[in-house]
Amino acid sequence: MADRDALSPRALNRATLDRQLLLRRHDMPARQALRHLAGLQGQAPLAPYLGLWTRLSGFTPEDLSELYSERTVARGPIMRATVHLMDASDYVAFRALFGPLLARVLRTNYARNLPGVDLGELALRAGELLAGGSLTRIELGRSLAPLWPAADPLSLAYAAIALVPAVQVPPRGIWGKSAQATWAGAESWLGAPVAPAAPAAVDQLVLRYLAAFGPATVADAQIWSGLTRLREVTDRLCLRKLRGPDGAELLDLPDVALPDEDVPAPPRFLPEYDNLLLSHADRSRVIPRDHPVPLWPGNGGTQGTLLIDGVWDATWKVSGATLTISAFRRLTGDEESAIAEEGARLLAFRSASGSAVSRVVASGDAAPGDAASGDVVPGDAASGDAASADIRFTAG
Repeated sequence: MADRDALSPRALNRATLDRQLLLRRHDMPARQALRHLAGLQGQAPLAPYLGLWTRLSGFTPEDLSELYSERTVARGPIMRATVHLMDASDYVAFRALFGPLLARVLRTNYARNLPGVDLGELALRAGELLAGGSLTRIELGRSLAPLWPAADPLSLAYAAIALVPAVQVPPRGIWGKSAQATWAGAESWLGAPVAPAAPAAVDQLVLRYLAAFGPATVADAQIWSGLTRLREVTDRLCLRKLRGPDGAELLDLPDVALPDEDVPAPPRFLPEYDNLLLSHADRSRVIPRDHPVPLWPGNGGTQGTLLIDGVWDATWKVSGATLTISAFRRLTGDEESAIAEEGARLLAFRSASGSAVSRVVASGDAAPGDAASGDVVPGDAASGDAASADIRFTAG
């Protein structure tokens, strides 16, 4: 392999940020961005809104809420058996690939609570229920319990969602609203049959992964998807081969140019569970230190991680009217200024009426009126007086 095919850590970082739409904001419709990114993690229901805001110019919450209400995007368990928000056509094209993975999760976590349950019969009955309307897990479990009285009703519901292609439906996942997860059958809700698993589908999935996260190893693709034996897939695809900073083989699409490694990477606020930090076996391209990625419980709109010069070097949290930045290292004055400017944009996005940051609080100072921590639905009165918002820097 020629030296020109060897990537430095910074070159690999910039290539990944470019694929993730994080080097600059893009003038791209939300649905097109979701397709390019091969979905966004959605177990925190508002996380995709922040994930798209940080990547797209002119993005508003209504852009995504309308897609969700129109059923052109779908939220359901798929990659890694985790809830993702995806373009509806992608969900129906790829969902069947993950049936075996979801079945393994079922056996590992719920089989012991399902004595005497025939899983084929459970899938049939659950499919009928979910095709007839939307149900919470508790409602689904109660409806199934009379058929298997020895089984745990909630385990029946979790098993049903694993066995039957199902999606979460509004109002959960709508900006400014709060609701528990309610499920419907994917085919009835989206109006399209879930395609059967096929070799062409897994080939397309790997290509979509590389378009969004490459250059990457086979192990990276398997970590992101939860699927195995992807070397068989990459061996039959026409892919470009590169060498990573550690000498490992990286695979990429043959016709995608890599950005210059010296291109600037502006500060980027990421939500809880952003795909960028969770979709590689070797995360050193964006995590320079041995920090575990925080998986806070929450709605996705009040805290997350912060990229500084392209790497995860801080966390952020909004409490009341204060945005607190907790950095892992000492920041330069220029970095604090750039972060404060981007933080003001974040506060404006979160606020229904717009935010004006009155001041930046010096490191170590207490921010007056700092509210108690807790989830706040963006646009709610609990988000505080936007005109008196503060940005606070502390040591992480």
